[in-house]
Amino acid sequence: MPSREDAWRLLCEYTQNENLRRHALGVEACVRAYARKFNADEELWGVAALLHDFDYERWPNQEHSPTSGHPTEGSLILRRAGYPDELIHAILSHADYTGVARTSPLDHALFACDELSGFLVACALVKPTRSLHDVETSSVKKKMKDKAFARGVNRDDIRQGAEELGLSIDEHIAFCIEAMRGIAAEIGLDGAAQG
Repeated sequence: MPSREDAWRLLCEYTQNENLRRHALGVEACVRAYARKFNADEELWGVAALLHDFDYERWPNQEHSPTSGHPTEGSLILRRAGYPDELIHAILSHADYTGVARTSPLDHALFACDELSGFLVACALVKPTRSLHDVETSSVKKKMKDKAFARGVNRDDIRQGAEELGLSIDEHIAFCIEAMRGIAAEIGLDGAAQG
């Protein structure tokens, strides 16, 4: 399997938007933490998470085509680059519209962490400190009820993701907050002066 460094180069080649790169890092942090929790292959899981949206900027697929655009285009690139089928399957299954069923623990973890990671970033950005260290599970749950807040984030996917992992929504949120705090500085959400 290509290395994490190879995956990062591929992500950067296809994704210029800094926020999309940071999203990839956030999802990676959460999925790697779940790999450790479940005694799974952390490198495989981490690279799958890092690359789950690498093709999104070029082929955003707003129409949700099951056969073209994101993540189908990316899966073809990954297959040619020698990434394992398990990783490609997880990436395809994180988008319900592909029709690829989530069957493995990796599939479920990637799906569960995708929307929640983005939502946690939004929660941190509205804090005066702009820090993940000030985001708490209770405030995240409260924000989930506010339909106007981060309206692009699918709340049902967040709830379903926790369910697929066999966790309560509180456990899932707390787990991902903790995982993302570990990379807060890397993604600009550690409360340091923004400039």
